[in-house]
Amino acid sequence: MKNLKVAILLVFFSFVGFSQDHFSGISTSSRVGILNGLINPAEYSNLSKKLEINLYGTSFNVNNNKIGFSDLTSNSNLQDIIFKENSPVNLSFDGQIVGPGVAIKLLKWSFALTTKANLKFDLINIDPNIGNAIFNNNVSDQLLNSNSNQRLISTSYGEMGFSIARPIIDTQKHSISAGITLKLLFPGSYSNFGLNGLNGQISTSGNLTTNQPATLNIAYSGNLANSFSNLDDYTKTIFGGLNGVATDFGFTYKWKDGPRKYKIKVGLAIRNIGSMTFNDSNNSSTNYTLNIPTSDPLNLNTFNNTNNLGNIENILIEKGYLTKIDVQKDFKVNLPTLFSLYSDFKIIPKIYITGYLQQKLNNDNENNQITALNIVSVTPRVNLGFFETYVPISNNSISGTAIGYGFRLGGFYLGSNSIISSLTSNSKQADIYSGFRWSFL
Repeated sequence: MKNLKVAILLVFFSFVGFSQDHFSGISTSSRVGILNGLINPAEYSNLSKKLEINLYGTSFNVNNNKIGFSDLTSNSNLQDIIFKENSPVNLSFDGQIVGPGVAIKLLKWSFALTTKANLKFDLINIDPNIGNAIFNNNVSDQLLNSNSNQRLISTSYGEMGFSIARPIIDTQKHSISAGITLKLLFPGSYSNFGLNGLNGQISTSGNLTTNQPATLNIAYSGNLANSFSNLDDYTKTIFGGLNGVATDFGFTYKWKDGPRKYKIKVGLAIRNIGSMTFNDSNNSSTNYTLNIPTSDPLNLNTFNNTNNLGNIENILIEKGYLTKIDVQKDFKVNLPTLFSLYSDFKIIPKIYITGYLQQKLNNDNENNQITALNIVSVTPRVNLGFFETYVPISNNSISGTAIGYGFRLGGFYLGSNSIISSLTSNSKQADIYSGFRWSFL
């Protein structure tokens, strides 16, 4: 299991130029396009031009609650920093690749076809004492008393969206629009290690025992069944076969300031209502009871050479620590359902300020749940038409506050949700996004 250390550090270092509010700033721009429609399908009714073609968009995010940006340039041992103190470890890598897409406005109706790939890797509520014992061989007598589900989860999947929107009230001064997106889901790879209710002790020799039974879920599918320490396995099968659906729906209100401009715009949306089923040939999802008696402790060094969840599962079974509760060959995974609310105000001509709230509606502790972050942000912007610049200021539920910067030049955009705070303070997140699209008519 020490190979997991490689995976964690590779994720952080490989995407250190990349934290989670995808396309922050540009996705709530008054220049409305496909990125706006991805957070609220009603925005397709507010397209700035009648036709938009998306060429590409990429956004990669890393958030954690332990490692600051300054730690990456210091001589400190990152593993010591990750597992310091007694607070649980939380880390999230989230990547999105927005592929070719098109949005068109025909009379009062608007339509869009979009494609997107998703990559995620998360550590949730990991006990730092276990981390020290496995990764650092830094062990002292420690009591473990966890009421949470400690999860290591990774997944990749693709989606294709079909959207429709139109105004339902449209006067000279005010309009209300509604929109809906149906998303076809293409599950690629998945793995989950969920250890719930671990109460016991780690000795100085690295032996683990339990005071009472814990529950353990081990699930894997696709390439992530073979290895969780090779980053290539996260990207080889992003798009699997069609095996799931999800829905987004939303509304917007505009206090108009001319035919295509506004003084105030308010949007509300609920996204990712749905799930997908993994049914690869090497699928497995099994729930166990974990019991490690004091007469036969588990030495955590046993996992030194393991590189996939199947190896870990076999070791625990062979040692007699697991009692099977139930097993599924094919299993369903829920998308992270999100509620978002935002408002964009025109302060004076060319200058706007946007407030944005994102709240997850699912519980990340559930083993069949893909994770998400709660986010609040404020973004002042200057929009000169062909050129736009903005400064997103955000706070999320893992890494705290960040300040970023971005700009748009015609159809090209480049930005980061955290570049300013990363360079000026000990920010615990890093991200970058970029893309290009055309608008006509």
